[in-house]
Amino acid sequence: MYNQTSLFISDVHLGAFDTNTEKKVEQELISLINYCCKHKIKIYVLGDLFDYWMEYPKKKFIPTVGKTVIEAFQKHNTECQPTTYITGNHDNWTYGYFEEMGFDVECNYRIIQQNGYNTLLMHGDGRFGRSDDLLRPFFHGLLRSKYFVKFFQAMLPPEIGIPVMKKFSGFSKMKDHRTPVPLDKHAKRVLGEKDIDVIIMGHDHIPRVETFSEGTYINLGTFFYHKTVALYNNGEYQLVRWRASDKEFVPFTESSAQK
Repeated sequence: MYNQTSLFISDVHLGAFDTNTEKKVEQELISLINYCCKHKIKIYVLGDLFDYWMEYPKKKFIPTVGKTVIEAFQKHNTECQPTTYITGNHDNWTYGYFEEMGFDVECNYRIIQQNGYNTLLMHGDGRFGRSDDLLRPFFHGLLRSKYFVKFFQAMLPPEIGIPVMKKFSGFSKMKDHRTPVPLDKHAKRVLGEKDIDVIIMGHDHIPRVETFSEGTYINLGTFFYHKTVALYNNGEYQLVRWRASDKEFVPFTESSAQK
């Protein structure tokens, strides 16, 4: 049972921006990681930390995107405790590097207990329980297939495969901006049918808290734009925003999501 203060973050999409924006997002994230390290806060990354991530194990190729962020996480993983990293549809091609950096890696979902709450953590493009609980588009399933990955990497070396994946990731990220209805609907059904009290996800880039009679659903939105994260502390979950300039969390409101 995990009753400590925990932080949940998703959809940073490092590698997707121009140089200045990339540097700003990295600095804001590093300040958050350092804050968590200082205050011994457990971190859960719920997918799409990177806009594209593709390791080539046979060629021992590791992407260079987000290097300073990985170093900050490694420090936290060593000095505080391992970050749980649930991969998303943009960063699931990992073959051991994140584990070497001290992450606790999960490819699908994780259920944790917080003060008696059964909390389901996942990115939002995957499945839990019945095959139609949280639908993963066919193409996302294909991208996660080990057979497709082997074929892709056999046909395209890193110098070609990485630009191809980067271009596709940009297109895919734009497609992620859709209405919240599908994930809301499926989250409500999972809460009603499974022994789950809280669901935390990202993926559709729309921060919100939905309270159903069956339980609570929190969507983390995006860190790169909204700066929203979820905090668990003193027996409750809150959706908040990270204000890096003051190194503090501020309340999330619907109006702040537009800023």
